[in-house]
Amino acid sequence: MRASGRGRRLDLAFTDAARELSSLDQAFARELAYGTVRLRGRWDHLLGRHVRGGLERLDVPVLDVLRLGVHQLRAMSVPSYAAISETVELSRAVGAGRASGLVNGVLRSVDRAGANDDDWPDAAGDPAGWLATRGSHPRWLVERWLERWSFDEVARLVELDNRVPDLRLVPADGDVEAAAAAWRAAGLEVEIEPLPGTVRVVTTDVPGALDAYPSFVQDAAAAMVVRYAAIPAGARVADVCAAPGGKALSMARRAGYVLATDPSRPRLDLVRESASRLGLPIGVARAAGERPPACDMDVVLVDAPCTGTGTLRRHPDARWRLGPEDPGRMAEVQARILLGAASAVRPGGLLVYSTCTLEPEENRGVVDRFLSARPEFRPAPPDDPEIPLTDGALEVLPHRHGGGPGWDGAWAMRMKRVKRDSTTVADES
Repeated sequence: MRASGRGRRLDLAFTDAARELSSLDQAFARELAYGTVRLRGRWDHLLGRHVRGGLERLDVPVLDVLRLGVHQLRAMSVPSYAAISETVELSRAVGAGRASGLVNGVLRSVDRAGANDDDWPDAAGDPAGWLATRGSHPRWLVERWLERWSFDEVARLVELDNRVPDLRLVPADGDVEAAAAAWRAAGLEVEIEPLPGTVRVVTTDVPGALDAYPSFVQDAAAAMVVRYAAIPAGARVADVCAAPGGKALSMARRAGYVLATDPSRPRLDLVRESASRLGLPIGVARAAGERPPACDMDVVLVDAPCTGTGTLRRHPDARWRLGPEDPGRMAEVQARILLGAASAVRPGGLLVYSTCTLEPEENRGVVDRFLSARPEFRPAPPDDPEIPLTDGALEVLPHRHGGGPGWDGAWAMRMKRVKRDSTTVADES
């Protein structure tokens, strides 16, 4: 956890660091690491009142150690004496031993203040300040959201981002009733979500129970993208930027064949392993999204790399990695991929562009530019009244969809490549 937010990705770092831990220690370490990163903005505001001279004067390791300590004091069931003493020892272990006295003093001050220390910006007078500190999100990001949605909606979004995400599974054969029955028989508590065809796992503490039915992990928002794509039965599909492969697996249940491409070989291995385990017709090829090794495909899905602001609860460090310039920068990358991938669509075929970001320049902005540059493509949303549409596009918002637990965010536009002759454009729809 670096103060700049530009260090190694949390999921990769944690996997490596926790490899040798027992399952019990891994669970504790995960809550400590992920929880501290998730609530970093809250803890920085709190620590700022106890560090003389402000946080800016602290070295990165010292600040990170203090964040870990205050998370144990304020958000975990760790006795104060243990949280403080272990954090002081950690400061020595990371080479910040000369600051151990400061770490001890600051954490004791936080502990003495207790709940009376909750002095946050006023939500009515400074809504962005409240969302940035108590809600633990970058101020620039919540200010963007407040331009589009009410304070109550953004507060709901921020609250969902700060929750531990639910586990949702998609049965390999699509039979959610049979899968739910098998998992319940194995001792799990599950809830069926019929609209996207997912099963939410409420309890996961029964060893081996998830193996009771063949399935793969996929959030309901991602499942909605596949439903929105409305893949024709038996279609030849290219899924560019496919890894780790959830949408390719979903589409393969209906398609005749799915070619999954991605520039990352290790991530493609995940797709290959899942397809083999579930017996689904998926081939893999390493390729850049803008240069797919395919042509005349019935459907091409561009699940573009993005800022991921609809999935911050799953990737809590992403909020600290992003800056105000990133949505625009990513939009340029996405535009290049979409233009390149479109060449693989046959006349009359479908092109589906999707992201897991909430930022309009990465969604509608990219598609509008594409449609201006490639007029042979036209929006073609499916005729499905249960799908949440905004001007023909799928728009899933965590604070509006998915009930109490909420879903991730997702956006998608389904387009059709129409045939041209010398005088007219004939739409085969």
